[in-house]
Amino acid sequence: MKIKSLKTSSFSKKKRNFKEIKVIIIHYTGMQSTRVALKRLTNDKHKVSCHYFIDRNGEISQIVADNRIAWHAGKSKWGKLENLNKKSIGIELVNKGHKFGYQKFPKKQINALIRLCTKLKNKYKINKNLFLGHSDIAPLRKSDPGEKFPWLKLKNKKIGIWHSSSKKKLLSKNFKRENLRKMFFKNIHKIGYRYFSINRPSKNDTMIIKAFQRRFRQRKIDGIIDIECLKISSNLAKKQ
Repeated sequence: MKIKSLKTSSFSKKKRNFKEIKVIIIHYTGMQSTRVALKRLTNDKHKVSCHYFIDRNGEISQIVADNRIAWHAGKSKWGKLENLNKKSIGIELVNKGHKFGYQKFPKKQINALIRLCTKLKNKYKINKNLFLGHSDIAPLRKSDPGEKFPWLKLKNKKIGIWHSSSKKKLLSKNFKRENLRKMFFKNIHKIGYRYFSINRPSKNDTMIIKAFQRRFRQRKIDGIIDIECLKISSNLAKKQ
């Protein structure tokens, strides 16, 4: 696999042991072009970086070495892990994102991502459950890689997780809203999502729900817990 080398000094200077690498975090660049994104990721004044950068034509570049801590995750949590920069490798995919005109991810780009993720998974013995999106670990701040990202295709290559719930239209059931919320948030807490209380509703609930939907129920991102969301979350929780 051909990987170009780019440079930045926006990373933590202390080297880390390869055994510390536990998570792969997938982002989109969310900028107007490849040129603008690379300028930001390689300019030291911005204090942001990633390990790998994949253009829309499938070209892969490495910006930060694997044994360095890149600055891509920010304030983040997943399961028992916090501030995931220290434990992760960040991969940026060129895509204008929700702000500038969200695009489908080209086949060449996704195929390159799959090859890279497979290599990293084997090299660092990464659990398939720990291939995550930026919005999974920072749902109050981020929406990438978004609802057009093909998580199911990655899951079929043993990268990341997906549910096996029926695609048939689900009939509504007589759940009390507060019980529906508690069951859903209990499930997604088991999966790994954080930044909420299982028992106490919050103004942040909608953002958490949308993050889950962007990952696992991509055709409808409304921030509302319905029976389909509950079923999907239950199915995923049983697999943990």
